[in-house]
Amino acid sequence: MTMTTTQRILDLAAAAPARHGEDLVLLLGEANELYQQGLKDLHREVADRLTGRATADLLAAAQAAGMPCDASQDRDGVILLLTLAEWERSPAAMAFIDMAEAAARRGVRLIPEE
Repeated sequence: MTMTTTQRILDLAAAAPARHGEDLVLLLGEANELYQQGLKDLHREVADRLTGRATADLLAAAQAAGMPCDASQDRDGVILLLTLAEWERSPAAMAFIDMAEAAARRGVRLIPEE
């Protein structure tokens, strides 16, 4: 059985509270890679799904989704905004964000504070 990106991120998020220090950093790193891969995969799917749609329609959809955009944005940029709007509502993205925020409250981050 193949584990999906979402399943793996949910598993990592469930394991995170019991992890500390470098173990938690490694777990966050793996989850971050999966988060980025999931976003890339969804971007391809959204771009394919929106092929042939007028840019004006895409702009209207992005604005309706609450994404900051205006008529000066190119089609690829609007498709990325629509992808982000969809991705941020996914269980994988929400689990990763919750995990990263909880780790940050414990003083653990992927990017060190300056």
